[in-house]
Amino acid sequence: MNGPQKPEYYFAGPWKLKGEGIILSYKFKKEWVEQNGFLTDKLKGKFKGGLGYVMLVRYTESPAGPYNELLFIPGKFSPDNRQTITKIYVDSKSSTENGRYKWGIPKETVPIIWQKNGKTETIGIGSEEDPILFCKISSGGIPFPASTKLLPIRLFQELEGKTFLTDPKGYGWGKFAKIESMKVNSAYFPDISKLKPLLCVKINPFYMEFPLPEQNADQQ
Repeated sequence: MNGPQKPEYYFAGPWKLKGEGIILSYKFKKEWVEQNGFLTDKLKGKFKGGLGYVMLVRYTESPAGPYNELLFIPGKFSPDNRQTITKIYVDSKSSTENGRYKWGIPKETVPIIWQKNGKTETIGIGSEEDPILFCKISSGGIPFPASTKLLPIRLFQELEGKTFLTDPKGYGWGKFAKIESMKVNSAYFPDISKLKPLLCVKINPFYMEFPLPEQNADQQ
């Protein structure tokens, strides 16, 4: 295959983004990831552990305009000990097409609602009648600096016969957060509702750069 199709509205990299988000950090067990992590056949049996993440992101500025996002990173995989986004939803067709084409990120487009009421945020992914994920998360306290220097993200993505290696960089200000409630449809996203995160942080604002990836055709 020749890789993902070039978008109708293509925005060249690198991308600089601004926004806010919620990061849930976990230490997922290998068996759980194999069963629930939406791994491709090439990823099965290669999970090496490390920190995994669920991120709920609200981009206020991007080359493709504002959009919302939900993503899942199980942890690191062999042979390169890089992380992989195995499930991701956004509410922007342009972001989906550009993300797939430029970085091999397997984005899917669905509606997302994001409402704020004081220190509590209500986020719904997918349809209101049968959401993929629905949660309420509160945050507060003294802000502290947060950066990918402390928790680096080194992505390996494989999509439609091409591989993409990308090392995004980001920084911002965080506050500790708490999951008030969460419901997940396990047919469409890993069901983390019964797992306790190691850390839950609200980042606002954050600034991120997605550089041009190393990219090549997969020969296997």
